[in-house]
Amino acid sequence: MSFLPIEIKKDFPIFSGSDLIYLDNAATTQKPQSVLDEVDSLYSEANANVHRALYSLGSEATERFENSRKKVAKYIGANSEKEIVFTSGTTESINLLARSIGNTLKPGDEILISEMEHHSNIVPWQMTAQRTGATLKYLSIKETGELDISNPEKYFTSNTKIVSLTHMSNVLGTINPIKKLSEKAHQVGAIMIVDGAQGASHLPVDVNELGCDFYAFSGHKMLGPTGIGVLWGKTEHLEEMDPFMGGGEMINTVTMESSTWNDIPYKFEAGTPNFAQAVGLGAAIDYLQNIGMNNIATHEQMLIKYALGKLNQIDGLRIHGSAKDRGGVISFNMDGIHPHDLAQFLNEDNIAIRVGHHCAQPLLKALGETATARMSFYIYNDESDVDKFCESLKTIKNYF
Repeated sequence: MSFLPIEIKKDFPIFSGSDLIYLDNAATTQKPQSVLDEVDSLYSEANANVHRALYSLGSEATERFENSRKKVAKYIGANSEKEIVFTSGTTESINLLARSIGNTLKPGDEILISEMEHHSNIVPWQMTAQRTGATLKYLSIKETGELDISNPEKYFTSNTKIVSLTHMSNVLGTINPIKKLSEKAHQVGAIMIVDGAQGASHLPVDVNELGCDFYAFSGHKMLGPTGIGVLWGKTEHLEEMDPFMGGGEMINTVTMESSTWNDIPYKFEAGTPNFAQAVGLGAAIDYLQNIGMNNIATHEQMLIKYALGKLNQIDGLRIHGSAKDRGGVISFNMDGIHPHDLAQFLNEDNIAIRVGHHCAQPLLKALGETATARMSFYIYNDESDVDKFCESLKTIKNYF
């Protein structure tokens, strides 16, 4: 597939006959027709509960579901599809870890996260710390919006048991040096968890190259359906972990007195899985890989450079973060204009952005803001979207 956003946009029904400029991709992405067709096909042609069905319809549903698991494994460089646990999204994936691995912690143990984390990678660890007596520590950020790891011994200690950090900030766009951070975590015997909600959708990901122990991401941020997510974990960790939820499918045997667990990954997938959504995620991965994740990352780097150049020409506009390694996310404020007012005026020009605290209140406090405006790019955005966005900003600025 040649990478031309104007042609790619034709694959997305929501843009048909519309002048919509969609710049809220860090929140969720639009869906190509191929993904919609795949989900519809599953429901229309092979709708049966997966696993243990001894009839053709159930076998086909199971085959499609498990084939998507294989696609996910290949997409992130996993050693086996057995390392792929389907969840409802990044939030559930991290909560699963906080409840399973987190329950092994005790007073004196430390959990290390950072100021730039999404609430989904803060709140579960706060709850874990309160439940177990462990201590929650935060890596601070520099003025550039990068993690301050100039004094690693301050954060990575013999008491550090879990390190959980975002691959790419959903506010600043900062891409963190996960490989380096994984090495530091392992040097002190800690487990390294990565919130890949933004990373997996915008960057080539090889979990073995990153060196982490767990990697979590969501389907809806990478052209897939809502309600489907992934937790990748090293086989040895998944084998040792207790399940997060109990119910059907995750068991091997059940008696009145006790139960034993199924093999991985199924012991973490209690109940009927989101199999139609998982099949849709597989179709989304096919679409992205047809374009090429390196091509996508290169396109976004070009677009972010272009956008920063244009935005820096607007007086009174303050961009947050100046990391050298960053993805297609820009958060900013305009002097004298509240972000919510800005979003409403942009909507008059059919331009969609996100405003608020972006589920990152500790980060916004560090930035000295209560809310920011955020534009975020994906494969169907191009320079013309940036141009129209900036022209609308200038008009709004003049109005105020």
